[in-house]
Amino acid sequence: MSRKPTTPITVKDATLNLLRAFGIKKVFGNPGSTELPFLSDWPDDIDYVLGLQEASVIGMADGYAQATRNAGFVNLHSAAGVGNALGNVYTAHRNQTPLVITAGQQARSILPLQAFLYAERASEFPRPYVKFSVEPARAEDVPAAIARAYYVAMQPPCGPTFVSVPIDDWTHQTQPLEARHVSRETSPDPDAMKALAAALATSERPALVIGPGVDRAGAVELMARVAEKTKAAVWVSPFSSRCSFPERHPQFSGFLHASPAQLSDALRDYDLVVVIGAPVFTFHVEGHASIFDGSTTIFQITDDPTAAAATPVGASIIATMKPALTMLLDLLPQTKRTPPKARILPPAPVAGDPIPVEFLLHTLAAAMPDGAVVVEEAPSHRPAMQKFMPMRGQDSFYTMASGGLGFSLPAAVGIALGRPGVRTVCLIGDGSAMYSIQALWTAAQRKLPLTIVVINNAGYGAMRSFSQVMQVRNVPGLELPGIDFVQIAKGLGCDAVRVTKASELADTLKRGLAHDGVSLIEVIVDSSVPLLYAQKK
Repeated sequence: MSRKPTTPITVKDATLNLLRAFGIKKVFGNPGSTELPFLSDWPDDIDYVLGLQEASVIGMADGYAQATRNAGFVNLHSAAGVGNALGNVYTAHRNQTPLVITAGQQARSILPLQAFLYAERASEFPRPYVKFSVEPARAEDVPAAIARAYYVAMQPPCGPTFVSVPIDDWTHQTQPLEARHVSRETSPDPDAMKALAAALATSERPALVIGPGVDRAGAVELMARVAEKTKAAVWVSPFSSRCSFPERHPQFSGFLHASPAQLSDALRDYDLVVVIGAPVFTFHVEGHASIFDGSTTIFQITDDPTAAAATPVGASIIATMKPALTMLLDLLPQTKRTPPKARILPPAPVAGDPIPVEFLLHTLAAAMPDGAVVVEEAPSHRPAMQKFMPMRGQDSFYTMASGGLGFSLPAAVGIALGRPGVRTVCLIGDGSAMYSIQALWTAAQRKLPLTIVVINNAGYGAMRSFSQVMQVRNVPGLELPGIDFVQIAKGLGCDAVRVTKASELADTLKRGLAHDGVSLIEVIVDSSVPLLYAQKK
């Protein structure tokens, strides 16, 4: 059967039609001269979201993609813009966030002359932190390249992709391209799942280690049902960037350290450890991981073949979360195993001046409205947050998986764009906030329901902590005096206030969280150094 001939259209129109077919309603960008033909006569049905710097643009698109579970579409400016964005491209790679990144390129006719603003070997620049990267050989190939970039970005494990487009390609004629359906779920090996179910059935002391892949897949409720049927203890994987299990659930045991020794100590009493939606394991410091010595049986369920290949011991099952957890739930027998004791939360912290971070976090948790989303980038305060701000589960918490600063403030803007009906709370350190502070302008222009809480301890708290753990002294560059976040935020169009007294904190948070638009609350806290890991002996 022959297909009817189609009428040629421009590369730009073919691309915009693809975006519509893919359900992409927003394009994030910071424009430059090589992008102008793509942006000219911009259509009303696709929202162009302007960011003031390319790292912020990528962060906003990342947050939006995570909130909507569809690829974020980003338009950057040639090599300089891509270079500015690379830190957050790396974070998107570690977050496993689907992004389609396009960048302008100089006109093909002058590329051999090393023209101003051209990108030499453009497709190599963002590698290896994109899943697919290309500068199409012909202008008429651009829509097909963008379509492929979308399919690859959305295929688990998701991630960013990149297409470089010369400035003169957009006005060329090409054939329309229809969007295709590409399935994304991968079923597990039934025999491997039966072996896992049998191991859980015979285990005396099983533990489940749950990572961000569960929340990314929208499978938290299913995960809870599996946990309840196994009556296993539930731990969160090190550096989990999402909340994949309700942290007030009676089977929730806590958060695993990224120290090999501390993680092994926490899991020492279990005869079976099942890691779901996470690597085995993400470490941050050196040490002996006795968990790998052979006394503990380890299984892993992951949608990432690379993570499965890197796992040093045990059996890995490659599958997406919903088919795997559904099959496991069906295979598991009822158990007479006694469930673990519930985690005991610490008592409410005491107020003080300067304000203790623990008191701030406890007060913020009590003040947040139902359904609020937390986006965090305060790494030195994460242990305190895990104690005093239990997250509810699905779609409640986001942070960067990379450890690179500059993600969470623009990501909070993107999440607020993707979930306009709920309050987004960005909990961020003073050092972290300065990496992508430009994102406040975009939030203010759009009057987003966003509250930013800046924890100001006048320095890089995580680095202060590590300098103690590593027993190094007189390290320069750890102090950040003299930054006025209230004035910065007001200058970018936000409501802003500073809190220095514990007695004023609750009322200030209540007002900021109820503000119609963007509010920033700078909280001056006790600058005592928290310990992220046990000190070396």
